[in-house]
Amino acid sequence: MQEGIDRHGGSSGEPGLGLFTDLYELTMLQAYFEEGWSESAVFSLFVRRLPERRNYLVACGLDTLLSQLESLRFDDDEIAYLDSLGQFKPSFLEWLRAFRFTGAVYALPEGTVCFPNEPILEVVAPIAEAQLIETLVMNQVHLQTVLASKASRMTTAAAGAPILDFGARRTHGIDAAVKGARAFHIAGIAGTSNVLAGYRFGVPVKGTMAHSYIQAHENERTAFKAFASLYPETVLLVDTYDTLQGVQEVIDLARRWGDAFRVSGVRLDSGDLGALALEARRMLDAAGLPQVKVIASGGLDEDAIAELVADAAPIDGFGVGTSLGVAGDAPDLDIAYKLAEYAGRGRLKLSSGKPILPGRKQVYRQTEDGQFVGDVIAREGEDLAGEPLLVPVMQDGRRLPGHVTDLDAMRAYAARQIENLPEAIRSIRPASSAYPVAISQALQRHHEAVKESVAANARQSTETEYVDEK
Repeated sequence: MQEGIDRHGGSSGEPGLGLFTDLYELTMLQAYFEEGWSESAVFSLFVRRLPERRNYLVACGLDTLLSQLESLRFDDDEIAYLDSLGQFKPSFLEWLRAFRFTGAVYALPEGTVCFPNEPILEVVAPIAEAQLIETLVMNQVHLQTVLASKASRMTTAAAGAPILDFGARRTHGIDAAVKGARAFHIAGIAGTSNVLAGYRFGVPVKGTMAHSYIQAHENERTAFKAFASLYPETVLLVDTYDTLQGVQEVIDLARRWGDAFRVSGVRLDSGDLGALALEARRMLDAAGLPQVKVIASGGLDEDAIAELVADAAPIDGFGVGTSLGVAGDAPDLDIAYKLAEYAGRGRLKLSSGKPILPGRKQVYRQTEDGQFVGDVIAREGEDLAGEPLLVPVMQDGRRLPGHVTDLDAMRAYAARQIENLPEAIRSIRPASSAYPVAISQALQRHHEAVKESVAANARQSTETEYVDEK
């Protein structure tokens, strides 16, 4: 398996990406620039709460993000565009022209299961650099984490049967389709129909045929013969006209070709998939074709797959499109990228319902008898029981040599992570009790101290303003 880095240098295939940011990031940058603020800041990326019906998330998107941070630039045309907005001074634009990300990133390895308020990654960089990349960080990690988390539910539901990604045509744009296929592979999906994802990331590409090919021929018999002659080990789509008649045509083809018949499967794409799979399997076995597999597709999600598996439907694999490609039931996360420290002092918000844990942090995962039993979010530097999950992946704006980029290694790691979850948390059904995540005493004390300091500073500012007004 190739490494997960795009063949074109940046995982989106686009150099620079300096302008992929919100306008207010740039206006804040100019304000920092004018005020002379350049000390180190810590920003934490985390999810505040799980979507409905999710018991865990699968962290994903780090490698593509690191590629983009390494190549983050503003070219002359982009600087000229910013100048045309009339909001930026020449001195600041010249600073942007020379911009390079020089910070450090500490992150959960891709494929790590994670939970609310746990840092997925933390950026340590001069405040302007860390601020500028907010939009990019959230965009890249959000999408792939959403899709990897959905894919892990699909693979759990399939109970070992392979799942293929057929979703590219309905995902929300080319970038989402390509990055999605990468995330799906890490989370256990067996292959994708998306050829560009195969080219860019080395994801296995798979495919069968469309109804249009059958329709273009006079009948199924001639279509099957022509296609199987060109692709002997293909999977034939049998539901264009009558599913069971299509299966019979495959059986008849096998009888005519004898030892030359090597078709590997039939695909059912409509109707009562469970009942049709039972009858198709019966027909194929009776014809002496036990090696011909039954593949199901057509509007499937993890609940439909789980129901088919529970009913012991003889289905050897599943093709899933829209539900997987857009994570239809939970397409977004309450994800946040927040300032946690500046110039060595913890920072937070006092907004209701939106807590921030100040300072750099570490997550310790505790295991008993090979099963995860709980996490503790701690201050960076604490030495607690369990495995520390956040690892250094970038320093001085360059990825570290030890950062794993091989997709198969990430996939194997993700499989172990999901296997080690408690059964109730791994299930696609909502767990009666959430996975336990605690905050260390040291971090709680630090949070309270920073909270008191922020409140005191706010009071002092108000009192000073009142005196000035008098």
